[in-house]
Order: sequence, then C-alpha cells, then structure tokens
Amino acid sequence: MGGELKVSEKAKLLIAVLALQFCYAGFHIVSRAALNMGVSKIVFPIYRNDIALLLLAPFAYFLEKKDRPPLTFSLLVQFFLLALCGITANQGFYLLGLFYLSPTYASAIQNSVPAITFAMAAALRLEQLNLNRRFGLTKVMGTVVSIVGATVITFYKGPPLLNHQAHNTLGANIASSSQILNWTLGCVYILGYCLAWSGWMVLQVPVLRQYPARLSLTTFTCFFGLI
Repeated sequence: MGGELKVSEKAKLLIAVLALQFCYAGFHIVSRAALNMGVSKIVFPIYRNDIALLLLAPFAYFLEKKDRPPLTFSLLVQFFLLALCGITANQGFYLLGLFYLSPTYASAIQNSVPAITFAMAAALRLEQLNLNRRFGLTKVMGTVVSIVGATVITFYKGPPLLNHQAHNTLGANIASSSQILNWTLGCVYILGYCLAWSGWMVLQVPVLRQYPARLSLTTFTCFFGLI
C-alpha cells in the first residue's frame, strides 16, 4: 500500500507540473496578444495582481485563520522584498521582454529558470552541491548547459546572420540594426525576468520557515506587488 501510495503521489505531482507548464504556455500567448491589442505594460500587471489578490484573499483569510502566525515588522519587510523581486521586477522584465520577442523565444529562455534557481540556492547553501555523486554532477552539468543555451539565444542575432546578401539601401541597414537591438534588448529583459523569478523562489524558503501560511504569504505578496 505504501509503495502504491507513493507512486500515486508522484503521478499526481507529474500531472500537476505538466498542467502548470500548459498554463505557462497559454500565459505567454495571451500576454503577447494583450500587448498586441495595446494594453499598457504597466497597467497589465496591475490588473493581474488585482484579480489575484481579490481571488486569494478570502481563501487565505478563512482557510488559514487559525494557523496563520502573528505579523511582525520584519515579516512585512520580507513580504515587500518578495513582492519587489517576484512581482514588480519579475512581471516588469517579462512584459518588456515579451514586447520585443515572440512567445516561443520567451518560453525558451524561461527554461533557464531551474538552472539559475539551483545556482542561487547552492550559493546560499540552501541546496546541497555534491560533485562526488552522480546526481550532484548531473545537476551541475544541466545547470551549465541551460545557462549556456540561454546565453546563445541572447547573443544570436536572428535572421540577419543568415542573410549573406548585402543590403542595397541605407533604410534596410537601419531596419536591420533596429531589429538586432530589439532582439538583444528582449533577450536581456527576459533573462532579467528569469533572475527575478529564481531569486523570488529562493527567497521564499527562509520566509516560509518563519511564516508557513502559504496562501496568506502569496496574498501579502500580491498586495505589496500591487502597491
């Protein structure tokens, strides 16, 4: 029974993670569609966090009413820093990057988030780094490959590299330079988004130890992010 239960829990976790990835894929497409419709890059995250706060607050209040630790000034400062990193910087960099890139490239660079998170957690001694074991060496190799891949996408100039024909007009050269600049800016913004997201996940670990009410923590994060 124990083995069957463990397999069942792993299957549920796998399904949940796959569903989350489908949600992220849909989010990239919907966000880009919203930007194409003219939604402001500043107003869009305000709508997001306003709706999230309204939906989360009642559940956080009633479900964690008895288990919620008392608030302190130190905790409020940590909630603010989480919001600054995980919402303001995260969503701001993401929308700026998505404005210059396609959802496909944004999601491709986003795959570096686990590697960056692992590197940050290892640097802060929140993750064990054991190079003498196979799993430890595999983590390091995967981290390096992921970060190198994101870097290649960032510095790859796109179609102009494949175009070996000389441009005949000054206007074409200006358009090409603008395209390359926009591509590079978009990739840098998305990398900033990945760094902010990774930092947000790493910073949550010590905060959750002091304040284990997860729904309430998310609600406070949305609140400070909205401000």
